[in-house]
Amino acid sequence: MYIRSLSVLTVALLASLASAQTNKPNKTLDIYFVDTEGGLSALYVSPTGQSLLIDTGSPGGRDTDRIMDIVKTAGLTQIDYLIITHYHGDHIGGLEELSKRIPIKHFTDHGETGEHTPAIENTLKFYSTLYNDSNHTVAKPGDKIPVSGIDVEVVTSATKVLKTPMKGAPGAGKPNPECATFKPRDESHVDPDNRYSVGSVISYGKFRTINLGDFTYNAEQDLMCPNNNIGTVDLYLTSHHGIDQSGSPALVHALHPRVAVMHNSTRKGGAVPTMQTLWSSPGLEDVWQLHWAYAAGMELNAPGLFIANIEDTKTLADVLQNPPPTFGQAGARGPGGPGAPGGRGAGGGRGMAGGHTGPAFYIKVAAESDGTFTVTNTRNGFSKTYTAKK
Repeated sequence: MYIRSLSVLTVALLASLASAQTNKPNKTLDIYFVDTEGGLSALYVSPTGQSLLIDTGSPGGRDTDRIMDIVKTAGLTQIDYLIITHYHGDHIGGLEELSKRIPIKHFTDHGETGEHTPAIENTLKFYSTLYNDSNHTVAKPGDKIPVSGIDVEVVTSATKVLKTPMKGAPGAGKPNPECATFKPRDESHVDPDNRYSVGSVISYGKFRTINLGDFTYNAEQDLMCPNNNIGTVDLYLTSHHGIDQSGSPALVHALHPRVAVMHNSTRKGGAVPTMQTLWSSPGLEDVWQLHWAYAAGMELNAPGLFIANIEDTKTLADVLQNPPPTFGQAGARGPGGPGAPGGRGAGGGRGMAGGHTGPAFYIKVAAESDGTFTVTNTRNGFSKTYTAKK
């Protein structure tokens, strides 16, 4: 009886192991949105293990530490491809320190700067020395960045935009009805290099996501009108940190994302018009945020489960009763002057817009080739899976 029971147990165990092997999930495209508190750094690790990093956050070492923590979590020993969307300090400022910590094999950018300021010129002197010792590409719309296992196509660079429909992209080439009501804005106060941003669409099988850096509101009309040559995406990374200088309905509603991730800080991003555009986007299921945004208040922030970094109760109460200035809302230039929080960071552009009071958490996305993807908030471990569309 004992021998028979043992045999039955052995057979059951082997069947269980076989089932586990059969049901082993496919490899995923893993995306890590780093908390750079109003800067940008996003790490994409392909199913084959190759890496693409888009931007390096702000200078000072804090953002580099956070990037490196995620690099170690992802098991990387080098960055295979780095895209610098543009030359503002909250996007390229962490590069010098990062280059000392990990090998970077290939650099991609938009070439000549759109802003000839002393800060940017000094940044570019170091940068040119760095990429002269490596591989360097100046991106053009339509270029492919050869990350193995995924498709990375440039759609904006140096004020130029993709003018032909993306091959195989759902909805690409169709007229964009939002163009009929698009009204250009006065962008005289917008830093010029933002419009030069290198923007990319990244695909793994049926899963599609987009990262446009700080591409500006008016420039979105050039990209998306009269026809939407990008098509639809599953995940939209809010342009320009979610401030009210990007993210028009002509872009967001035409992309028809299921999920938006906002790469914001407490006082940079979450502008009311931006949030209204997101929440009214057809087919949008959820917004995930790196921070609870002061500008969005109680009504327009995502539920707490979807926010990676939330202020302590006392700070939140103070913010709600005495709202502080926020960058990118109703033409605000941000608190502080050059070099101050919310003002210009090293290399031009906007640096961090006020730190939060807790540890830094990131948002992770794991995408499968059939279009299914899972988003995880590392603060609370909350995950939500968005199953592939039929």
